[in-house]
Amino acid sequence: MTLRLLVVLIAAALLLAGSVWWYMSKPRTPGAASVAAAYDTPLTPPPGPITVYHLGHSLVGRDMPAMLAQLAGPGHRYALQLGWGTTLKQHWEPDLEINGFEAENDTPQFRPARVAIGSGEYDAVVLTEMVELRDAIKYHDSARYLSQWADLARQAAPETRVYLYETWHRLDDPEGWLDRLDRDLEDLWENKVLLPDLAGGGAARPIHVIPAGQVMAAFVRAVEAAGGLDNIASRDDLFRRDEAGKRDDIHLNDLGHYLVALTHYAVLYGRNPQGLPRQLVRADGTAATAPGADSARLMQRIVWQVVTTYPKTGVAP
Repeated sequence: MTLRLLVVLIAAALLLAGSVWWYMSKPRTPGAASVAAAYDTPLTPPPGPITVYHLGHSLVGRDMPAMLAQLAGPGHRYALQLGWGTTLKQHWEPDLEINGFEAENDTPQFRPARVAIGSGEYDAVVLTEMVELRDAIKYHDSARYLSQWADLARQAAPETRVYLYETWHRLDDPEGWLDRLDRDLEDLWENKVLLPDLAGGGAARPIHVIPAGQVMAAFVRAVEAAGGLDNIASRDDLFRRDEAGKRDDIHLNDLGHYLVALTHYAVLYGRNPQGLPRQLVRADGTAATAPGADSARLMQRIVWQVVTTYPKTGVAP
């Protein structure tokens, strides 16, 4: 065998090995029948208050979990670990930096994620991925790390339920904010992040979804079609503004947090949020800006409508 032929054969073998590795490591999506079977049976609503662990970033924040606790009432407990634009991979890998770690977790509710989720002490673990979600999928192995966090929770306690919190992209997204909410649920959140966990062995205890992005889209369409309602004229009124009045295109204000907290409540507790209080406080104890009475009723009605018509929430129709 000549040296040249040997080099060619080695190169071919390396190419084949690389192709096999790429195929084996590529997240695979299960078939439609397997997906339907995994989410065919709704979850039984918890009989009382639950303990929740939130892992994520500033689209979780401190105020939304605090509002959820108030909606749920006495006995609801929670802990969290946050960062700024943090990926599931950054939370998992100890040698990766988490931007904003000290600032975001300067709260009594902080508990280190691996210790907390591995303790088996939580009824529900809520995970989310950073946005831009396409970048998280492409560069940060979202499906793999979602499964690793879910497996840690599932192995720690057989009763723990794991959820993926669907968020949103920037209001000024060039592809259109509502258009992306419509497309990304199936194309990205489900097919690229959530469903590979079923193919990888998670079908017995599937990860369910808290569809906050879908609720926001439905609420915004209803409010804007009506020409505004109470203190909410358009989607802009769900997002923060700085002292100069400039809109923050990604982070919510109190009204947005209230809508997302209602969505978490409906999914985690499997209960209709209609009639829940609308005047809440922030995590620091200051009064939050409340939606008007009609706006709150619309939020609650839309939350329940969305949650009960999307089987992956685990909430019965």
